[in-house]
Amino acid sequence: MDTFEILDESFRPLVLPNAPLEQLADGFRWLEGPVWFADHQTLLFSDLPNDRIMRWCEGGGVSVFRQPSDFANGQCRDTQGRLISCSHRRRAILRTELDGEVTVLAERFDGRRLNSPNDVICKGDGSIWFTDPIYGISTDYEGGKQISELPEAVYRIDPDDSGLQRVAEGLGGPNGLAFSPDEQRLYLVASGAQFAAEPEHAIHVFDMVDQGRALAHGRVFHRVTPGHSDGIRCDENGRLWSAAGDGVHCFDTNGRLIGRIHLGGAVANIEFGGRYRSRLFICAGQALYAVYLNVRGAGWL
Repeated sequence: MDTFEILDESFRPLVLPNAPLEQLADGFRWLEGPVWFADHQTLLFSDLPNDRIMRWCEGGGVSVFRQPSDFANGQCRDTQGRLISCSHRRRAILRTELDGEVTVLAERFDGRRLNSPNDVICKGDGSIWFTDPIYGISTDYEGGKQISELPEAVYRIDPDDSGLQRVAEGLGGPNGLAFSPDEQRLYLVASGAQFAAEPEHAIHVFDMVDQGRALAHGRVFHRVTPGHSDGIRCDENGRLWSAAGDGVHCFDTNGRLIGRIHLGGAVANIEFGGRYRSRLFICAGQALYAVYLNVRGAGWL
């Protein structure tokens, strides 16, 4: 099977015929949380069950960035370039300061502990948005079994007072999330119950309201198959790229599947990076891949 599957002609210009899918590294347990540091030309990513954050550099290969990592999962950078991480073990959102110190940004809501923050993004106004399913506390593999104290939900950390606001709940297994390039939409993955026979497998989309501080008009954007969506990213033109059970799927702004990148197995998360943010890094189980595309990722970093 070809690496690229063209399902709509709008996908063809995004593919470079002379840019192959490349394996950058392997030998991990389960990769997650890729985040690009353009000022260092470096990708950080989580080897989640091994409790470590890894570093990949062009020409420098792979090395350990932090171990133990408190079972870090999803990661992003804030508007000041600091690393924001979701910790399964500490059930918290952590920020690595520029001097290397680690600050806890959120670990409780209404006096009760968060579950296991899964994925996180930062908005241009400095607010931090994250999902909080129970995946990381339901087994010992990704952080250790613990008791859930809160319903699964999505939260926002206010940039001014660090207050925590619940912005969405009632979706089974809130997982990956991404803003549209103009930050007028939030895309949110609902992966469903971890061991359910028929999990939801849906990507939802919400409109941003209340000056970008709240969500409204939630609706299904696309139901992913095979497998389910996990990490998601938008490109500069608003198309959504999603991890899936057979690789990476690309959707137009109306939720129509227009193309696939086949990897022959499940992908957990993705990130645009490289010199022009036109290289898609892919966390696929035990290996890290990358492919150059003819489109750049959305983002302000």
